[in-house]
Amino acid sequence: MTVLRTIVALMVLSMAWPAMAADTLLRFGHAASSRHLFHDGLEMFARAVAEKTGGAVEIQVHGDRQLGDDKQLLEGVQLGTIDGALVSSPTFPLAAGAEAISALQLPFLVTSYDQMADLLTSEVAQKMLDSLSEKNMKGLGFYEAGLRHFLSRTKQVRTIEDFSGQKTRIVPIPLHKRTWEAVGANPIGMAYGEVYSGLETGTIDAVEINLSSIQTESLYQNAKYVTLTGHYFWPGVVVMNQAKFDALPEDVQQAIVEAGHETIRMHYEHARNQEDETAEFLKSQGVTIGELEDLETMKERMEPILEEWAGKDPLIREFIDLARQGS
Repeated sequence: MTVLRTIVALMVLSMAWPAMAADTLLRFGHAASSRHLFHDGLEMFARAVAEKTGGAVEIQVHGDRQLGDDKQLLEGVQLGTIDGALVSSPTFPLAAGAEAISALQLPFLVTSYDQMADLLTSEVAQKMLDSLSEKNMKGLGFYEAGLRHFLSRTKQVRTIEDFSGQKTRIVPIPLHKRTWEAVGANPIGMAYGEVYSGLETGTIDAVEINLSSIQTESLYQNAKYVTLTGHYFWPGVVVMNQAKFDALPEDVQQAIVEAGHETIRMHYEHARNQEDETAEFLKSQGVTIGELEDLETMKERMEPILEEWAGKDPLIREFIDLARQGS
């Protein structure tokens, strides 16, 4: 009986093996913590791809900067040394000259997670993804790191005057520099992986950032004052090396494209639902969370930036017009 059971078990394993083994293995990376919303997004994408291909394609998700920071990931995807990645949107104009992606972070243009999900599943957003083919990347979708706020290690920022002189970490792109100079902050370009030590040593006083990253990067250990400005969202763009994508069978290509598109709204709901829970965690760690008393004045100071950037790329103008229709 034991021998018979062994034979049956081996037969079952041999029959199951083709379904268990993927025909195609793809490595996708991101620069955030494996506890971050970006990791959740890529895991959603990986599951959707596996389901749509019957397990024929496996997406391996590598977080914690295992495959590099955002700039290294983007360059790796373009060169083909990395199959795919989820890269923060400001990296695209910075490292790839893809200015249209700047539309995703225009200050105070988008007001809610639901509105952003609508915009990123629109024809205009698809045009943005398609435009990346010129940069040897196949754009597949968007996942959200969270609405951005202001974290300071030195004081609670309550008014616009409190921004004055605050050495504030930004991604070194013209849009972010222009945005924070508008309220009197002192923007300093710095890699994401250096923010923790920058706050710890006082190299920077503050960072504009989402609550999820304050938690997953443990920034609350070095900075205890959050001001809920909600100035813009932080979408990441899912991209794949164009040549590797083109080499896949057409049905697999279609499955990957569908997986990227269909999980956008699901992930935005996930990010929205996590916001309150994250805020409560930060409060439990001694973080003070407050409002900006003159938020409307901050919005007024940043309004000219939208028109300035609208002239930089036709897709930015299209995105602004579509956002204003829904606001």
